[in-house]
Amino acid sequence: MNHFWSDRIQSIGTLDSSRKLRFSDRFQNAYTELFRLEEGARILEIGCGTGALCRALKRWYPPAEVVGLDRDDAFIDYARERNTGETYRKGDATALPFADGSFDVTISNTVSEHVEPSGFFGEQRRVLRDGGVCLLLSARRGIQHPAACVREESAFETEIWERVDADFRRAAKENGVGAYALNEMELPAAMEKYGFRDVETHYLAINLTPDDPFYAPEEACDMINANRQNDLDNIERMESVAPGAVSRADREMLARLVNERYDRRLALYEAGEKQWDVTLGLTMLLRGVK
Repeated sequence: MNHFWSDRIQSIGTLDSSRKLRFSDRFQNAYTELFRLEEGARILEIGCGTGALCRALKRWYPPAEVVGLDRDDAFIDYARERNTGETYRKGDATALPFADGSFDVTISNTVSEHVEPSGFFGEQRRVLRDGGVCLLLSARRGIQHPAACVREESAFETEIWERVDADFRRAAKENGVGAYALNEMELPAAMEKYGFRDVETHYLAINLTPDDPFYAPEEACDMINANRQNDLDNIERMESVAPGAVSRADREMLARLVNERYDRRLALYEAGEKQWDVTLGLTMLLRGVK
């Protein structure tokens, strides 16, 4: 069983909660205006993770056939349990288990930076029909300002995170995280180099600000709790990334402190005391045609 990404890089809870926010139906029009897909397309998502984008695509294009592929068994199992009409398969982005010309659309989200470009683009071009569309979403540097009550960190916490920092960095390097990252000029050039035409570049800003009245209370709480989930999952991953470095009792104490801070943040929101903390995700979206 392959759980290397979910165990050592990004846990299921973190990945699913963050992607559900970014692919919320609130942002449907922003995405679909740029995707420009036919309603009944056969769509393959490469590196689908927990299936959040696949589920969004099925909502936005109900007649479409949506297939998600990932090499992490834990992600695929999670996605299959929550499917809304999609299909999920385990597989490698550089050796797609599909016939030539079998899809109308390929799409990936924050995957290209981890995969060797010739295999990544070459396999997508192979499985696309003539005239098929390749969509690539790549996270760019955004903005993140946590609320003051969340930023607080005790000396106890600082010491522990400093203790495991090198282990987390080593795990990322060993698993090729960001090994093939390309900048905003290099990405479209690579798409053209590997056989795609009519390449377009667009940028989407996804503004997640809990105190903005644009969002309903449930959505605001989801934003706050997505950050909580990320922090808790990082604590949980300590045991697989840096085994023995932090005791179970210390991990439990870290989790308790994190929960106390996010509970305070939720209480401030419910009391109407605005903090204006924000996570703004900037996504580069490329569209090319075979």
